[in-house]
Amino acid sequence: MPQRQRLAIIGSGNWGSAIARIAGRNVLRYSDVFEPEVRMYVHEEMIDGRKLTEIINTEHENVKYLPGIKLPDNVLAVDSPVGAAEGADLLIFVLPHQFIPNVCNSLRGKVSPTARAVSMIKGVEVRDGQIRIFADVIEELLGCKCSALSGANIANEVAQDKFSETTIGYRAGDRATAELFFKVFDTPTFRVGLVEDVAGVSLCGALKNVVAIGAGFTDGLGWGDNAKAAVMRIGLMEMKQFSMDFDGVKSSTFTETSAGIADLITTCFGGRNRKCAEAFVKTGKSFDVLEKELLGGQKLQGTETAREIHTFLKQRGRLDGYPLFRSVYEIAYNDGAAKDLTSKL
Repeated sequence: MPQRQRLAIIGSGNWGSAIARIAGRNVLRYSDVFEPEVRMYVHEEMIDGRKLTEIINTEHENVKYLPGIKLPDNVLAVDSPVGAAEGADLLIFVLPHQFIPNVCNSLRGKVSPTARAVSMIKGVEVRDGQIRIFADVIEELLGCKCSALSGANIANEVAQDKFSETTIGYRAGDRATAELFFKVFDTPTFRVGLVEDVAGVSLCGALKNVVAIGAGFTDGLGWGDNAKAAVMRIGLMEMKQFSMDFDGVKSSTFTETSAGIADLITTCFGGRNRKCAEAFVKTGKSFDVLEKELLGGQKLQGTETAREIHTFLKQRGRLDGYPLFRSVYEIAYNDGAAKDLTSKL
């Protein structure tokens, strides 16, 4: 009988906790494939005088990031990435992208090279004039193959078993790993599709947050649905144009998977980036302040990704080819006027 796979989740925010609920149930459903215990790395915090890990392990609820939703008893909160990943065969990375380098460096040399990972991180890294998806960053730092998962997935809706779809992008020749992760995630109300396109799935997940910031600006300005639809269409074109520069990205990922246009629609109408961008226009407060006031400890991804993309495009003299991405950056970081969002589109 093949050895059962041990699963670890690196991250425990809103989305990480929603995924832990699914994964915890599915490892029991496929008891011949997986070990029953799922370890989840939790950044330790004190909540009303108690450790968050203690609350999760006794009450089986992440009271800060996913309140009101019970986690399976076999999900064990651990206060360090190393403790969560010890002995793991399958690693799920679901952290704000700002934390990935430090977490992966702490895991370097402590993860089996035969382990496999999946990135649920919606961002990109720009360094020394190069741009990389975080599936590649994880793979390089840890030496294990890394797939990507992204889709139209508002975490609270997934946690409440409201129907949604998602997409796993896998490496060429590595469909077997994707099928293993399929068993970890797929349920009757959370349907998983597979596509041989790690870069496309990753970039869709990152870039749609920048477009959602633009959509939120239109909401704050009260411009209506026509304007938002125009921003979304232009944003999708810029997402696709940018991504097609990566080798192996498939155009069908943008139109035929949940990671593409479906996630863009959901994020532009219901995500945290849209919400904060609307408040940015209406209140005049900075994104840093709004993140603290509106997100309950969650991180805003769209503004940081807009900055990374702007840096990359500026270094290559290509900003003029991406007027929406450029406008979002100027409004978020350079005191640009939100009312000028569409003036150069």
